[in-house]
Amino acid sequence: MKKLIRNKWLSIVLTLILGGLIGWLIKPSNQTIIPSDNQTIKPSDHLNWTCSMHPQIRKTESGDCPICGMDLIPLSLDESVDENPEAIRMSPTAMQLANVQTAMVQSGDAIKVLKLTGKITPDERAVYSQTSHISGRIEQLNINYTGETVRKGEVIATLYSPELVTAQEELLIAVLNKETQPELLRAAKEKLRNWKLTEDQINQLIKTAKPMDDFPVLSDLNGVVITKVANRGDYIKEGGSFFEVANLSNLWVLLDVHESDLAWVKIGDQVKFKVKAFPTESFMGIISFIDPIINPKTRVAQARIEIDNSKQRFKPEMLVTASIESELQTDENAIVVPKSAVMWTGERSVVYVKTSAVNGLHFAMRGVELGASLGDTYIINSGLIEGEEIAVNGTFSIDAAAQLAGKPSMMNPEGGQMNMGHNHGGMKMDEIPKEQENQMKMSSEKIENNEKVKKALVPFFESYFELKSHLIADDFQAAYESAKASNELLNQIDMDAFTGAGHQEWMNYSKELKSSFLEANEANEIEQLRRAFIPISNTMIQLNKAFRPLKDTVYIQHCPMANKNNGADWLSKEKEIKNPYFGSSMLNCGELK
Repeated sequence: MKKLIRNKWLSIVLTLILGGLIGWLIKPSNQTIIPSDNQTIKPSDHLNWTCSMHPQIRKTESGDCPICGMDLIPLSLDESVDENPEAIRMSPTAMQLANVQTAMVQSGDAIKVLKLTGKITPDERAVYSQTSHISGRIEQLNINYTGETVRKGEVIATLYSPELVTAQEELLIAVLNKETQPELLRAAKEKLRNWKLTEDQINQLIKTAKPMDDFPVLSDLNGVVITKVANRGDYIKEGGSFFEVANLSNLWVLLDVHESDLAWVKIGDQVKFKVKAFPTESFMGIISFIDPIINPKTRVAQARIEIDNSKQRFKPEMLVTASIESELQTDENAIVVPKSAVMWTGERSVVYVKTSAVNGLHFAMRGVELGASLGDTYIINSGLIEGEEIAVNGTFSIDAAAQLAGKPSMMNPEGGQMNMGHNHGGMKMDEIPKEQENQMKMSSEKIENNEKVKKALVPFFESYFELKSHLIADDFQAAYESAKASNELLNQIDMDAFTGAGHQEWMNYSKELKSSFLEANEANEIEQLRRAFIPISNTMIQLNKAFRPLKDTVYIQHCPMANKNNGADWLSKEKEIKNPYFGSSMLNCGELK
């Protein structure tokens, strides 16, 4: 009985001890965790996923953007430990998904690859006029069209010349009196020789003793007719021209050199050029002459290359694209970076510099001063030093992440809350300094009131919109012809329409556009033409902002998936998205900026 009671008490004690232990383990803490106003506790607080083009999109898992379909990129939220408060931290995974690539800044020889356009023309030293040595009416013309080949000594026309008939009669009279007046015979023959009658023709006249009413005119030249002047039935004076003839065994290639590029071109430079008729071949030439005078309308000088055309492969008026490699003469090596590394707003140029810290990789925006353009690269005058590492691809994604995080970015250099489209760039008009506001208004009025500028640019903008429409329709041939027409309009724009600061501004835009259209003219398929349309559109957007030539509203539209997911813009007259970079395959991909 005692043993039973003891076991019962032991069970009670053990139960109390066990209950106390459990109660202690589940007892609530005296501390209360209250999330801050700017913090939301989520299962994946260490990582969010966002869209580089639509940073308002936030998801806790990877996937596609619900707006544009672009792959979401990871965004680290814990940035409070950044060593540089203005830098944006990106994980290796984020860099990979955003296709961010970096390269070391290096110095070296500044080699500019200058791209030029031009055409083939006859050698001016081998161009002649076939003239008439007597006056008369053209009874028959044997050379009837431009491009016909002429050989020396062949009959090119027949003339009726009263003066020649009289001179022949004088010769026949002198023949009858040659015994008594030999000097008269000699003078009569010499007169006919001066009119280019041959000895055979003179002897035949003496033999038949009958003047010729229709006199055959013989060619003095060998070559190809490039300009036809006279027609059958015309009265031609002594010294008048029947046509112009060119010897095409040697030709000139005339290249247009922009005024700002003249320092890079000199006599003796080797030039590599291509002709559309032979797309798989390249030719070499040497610059033998540069115009000493600049064309006041186009602001270009022409550089000449002499080429052998003994095989008659080249034709005058063939279009030529050429490139020259020229080294910048400096006392020390220059800093050169790829153009893809530079984000250019028209007023500022920035790059993203990569640094390593204890908590990961960082990218900080840095302003740079651009030097000369070297084709696919820029010389950096200041802002970078050799050995630094910069982003050379995916800079747009880095900038979007910086905007989202409130860090300094290309569009918001001061940092702070990113503009989501509900205000005007984060600044109201009454917040702009008065002096700056006045300058903006004066500049805008000065340019917008320039009707000459508008008249000069409107046809060019219309040709741009036509090119865009053909790309949307996937019509390569029409787009190619439209690009050629746009290039011709660009070359015809009157430089005198631009005055003051606007003149230099137009020079810069014109240079960029000519380089871009050069790539478009070399396109062999529509994707190549679409790649050339990217820099064309970028410059057209800046051109429209600078000169405002269009009275109707135009829209800047953007496709985040174009340009290998780096994004690309274009101008449109309509709000509706119609994508020129993908055409029917993704016609409505994009957004209104």
